[in-house]
This record gives sequence, C-alpha cells and structure tokens, in this order.
Amino acid sequence: MAPTEHLIDTLADQGWAVSDGIIDTSLRHGLYTECTQAWASDAFRQAGIGRLATHTLDTQIRGDAICWIEPGPADQPSSQFLQWAAELKQDLNRLLYAGLHSAEFHFARYPAGQGYKKHRDQHQGQRHRKLSLVLYLNPQWTAADQGELCLYDPQDENREVARILPQPGRLVLFRSDLFPHEVLPCTRTRWSLTGWLRTDRA
Repeated sequence: MAPTEHLIDTLADQGWAVSDGIIDTSLRHGLYTECTQAWASDAFRQAGIGRLATHTLDTQIRGDAICWIEPGPADQPSSQFLQWAAELKQDLNRLLYAGLHSAEFHFARYPAGQGYKKHRDQHQGQRHRKLSLVLYLNPQWTAADQGELCLYDPQDENREVARILPQPGRLVLFRSDLFPHEVLPCTRTRWSLTGWLRTDRA
C-alpha cells in the first residue's frame, strides 16, 4: 500500500494518523532552511488565539510565532509541499469523499519554554477546517527536547489518546472538529509546518 493510502486508512479508522516517511528527506531539509531564513528576515509574527473581534495575543496560552506560506516559484520547497498537499487533498476526496476544496499552511516557531494550551482547531461557528496537518522540521529532536503534541479523546477531554514527539520529518493528520489537543512546552526552539485542509473554496 502506498504511504499516502496507509495514512488515509489510519485516519479513517481512528480520526488521526502519524507517518514518519511520507515526506522526502530532501524536501524536509529544504522546508527547514526556508523556514529559518524566513525567521531571519523578520517574516514571522506572534500567533494569536480566536479570530476577528475575539482575536488576542497571549503567550501564556499560545507561544508560537508564525509565517503564512504563499505560492511561489515551483522549485521553492514550500511550493513543492503545497503541490504534495494538493495531491493529498485529491486522495482524501477520492478515498473518503472528504469534500475538501482548499488549504492553508504556515511555518511555526516555538521558542524554548513555550507551548499551546489545549484547544480545538475548528473555530466556533466556522466549520470549514476539516483536517489539521503538522510536519516537524527540526533536523534533530530527542525526548529530552519535549514539545510533544498531545491529542485528547473527543468524548473525554481529560483522557490523552496520543503523545507525539516532534521528530524530524514526522507528519501528523487529525480531524480538526473532533480532537482537543495541545503542544507541550519545548526545551529548545521547535520548528514545524502547520495547516488545515478545508471544505470552503479559496
């Protein structure tokens, strides 16, 4: 079975899935370089919580800074990832009838000591975010670096379903509407690419 199909089968079975080899190593290296260069050029902004009138900045709840990814030259790593994500979206629609039409992604940087408290990715009254995707970009990561992604039971938000270490190239996909989750504080800078596959049109 192709890696993408295995990922989708697991997602269909349990609502979340993890793959360590689905993204080519050279692409992951390129994304890490592009991400860190964007940080060096001051392209990141502190991430907030809520949206529109309720949007606020509170690093005690959410400590990452983000840089939204826009389409660029075809040989740019982020453009290659967007093409891969578009193919994943097509596969999800073909195999799961997911009704996905668009996607949005950003780079994320968590400094040491920061995380993101428990939350859901689907905003209240806005049901367009269907699937959440995270790709971890650090070249090395160990258990001592912490910064795990914790998924919680949709029926019992106090019961942990999975604790996922952000190892290099690891990709996580989960239902945006179902799973409360949090990012535990890391002990060193943590880089990732994060985004959502959506049911609305871009």
